[in-house]
Amino acid sequence: MNATLPGPDGRPRCKWCAATPDYLAYHDREWGFPVADDRRLFEKICLEGFQSGLSWRTILAKRENFRAAFSGFDFHSVAGFGEADVARLLADAGIVRHRGKIEATINNASRAVEMVTSEGSLAAFFWRFERALPDGVAPQSVSTTASSEALSKELKKRGWRFVGPTTVYAFMQAMGLVNDHAESCVIRPEVAAARAAFTPPS
Repeated sequence: MNATLPGPDGRPRCKWCAATPDYLAYHDREWGFPVADDRRLFEKICLEGFQSGLSWRTILAKRENFRAAFSGFDFHSVAGFGEADVARLLADAGIVRHRGKIEATINNASRAVEMVTSEGSLAAFFWRFERALPDGVAPQSVSTTASSEALSKELKKRGWRFVGPTTVYAFMQAMGLVNDHAESCVIRPEVAAARAAFTPPS
């Protein structure tokens, strides 16, 4: 089965990015490229939690609203949110108004602050779980890996919420901890080169 489709320029891209024009720029410029910025890492793992049970298209369309609602995902700021902020967020039609996910984001911000204290940075922690896909596993053929399961388990142990192994694997795909672009996708070599030039934080 062909895992790619021609993009607007005729070059092959991962089939999923043809679902909506909104996906194309995200696929070409963001998805899979390595990220070491703590705020971007925190944003993405939170947004993956909000996506649970929904489509990424829904979340991507609301991403700027989420950023405005959650102080640009500055986790030091979000960690200070209280009940008034929860009420404000539940009334915000620009985001996904799910109390459990909102409260999880605030909780996870506090856990992120703790992690920076203990690990030096979120990036240093997350990049310890970087792994190549196992031999014989084709890109985009799995929704979890042993590495995403290990990361999910460790996050839960540290008190994070909405970080199941499928959510965590989607985070790893997007943030470049694995190159899951289809083998024939035109962006795959770009991501491979970016990963090769990237020095994981320590």
